[in-house]
Amino acid sequence: MAGKNTICLWYDDDALEAAQFYAKTFPDSAVGAVHRAPGDYPSGKQGDVLTVEFTVAGIPCIGLNGGTAFRHSEAFSFQIATDDQAETDRLWNAIVGNGGQESACGWCKDKWGLSWQITPRVLIEAVADPDRAAARRAFDAMMQMRKIDIATIEAAWRG
Repeated sequence: MAGKNTICLWYDDDALEAAQFYAKTFPDSAVGAVHRAPGDYPSGKQGDVLTVEFTVAGIPCIGLNGGTAFRHSEAFSFQIATDDQAETDRLWNAIVGNGGQESACGWCKDKWGLSWQITPRVLIEAVADPDRAAARRAFDAMMQMRKIDIATIEAAWRG
């Protein structure tokens, strides 16, 4: 059973495939219960997957196979904090390499249209630096990137 507050993500008809991808890609992620239709319904048949319970990096989610009425947008994204360039590269490349697409400033979309921010912790620290000039240098460097390059952020931050 899902928790009291669970993120519900709408998919056309492939919530299970998405949940399985997230479970193999992100630490502290898993696929839970899969609920199937007990009978035929206007847009599907008995036995079709209706919902999938899963976690992404510890966050409880439900994938709802709702059809094509709604699309994901950048108004919602998962922000995944990474510890180093290897983790940043691994997650970014997994999402983009599985039919996703790159965007700007550490953002990308998975093949289902869900937005992800693959954000190195050092970037968060750099743009929050009380030395506003140093923060601005790091921010300006980030604005030129798609996938975040930690060495470039650190060099800009140092000046």
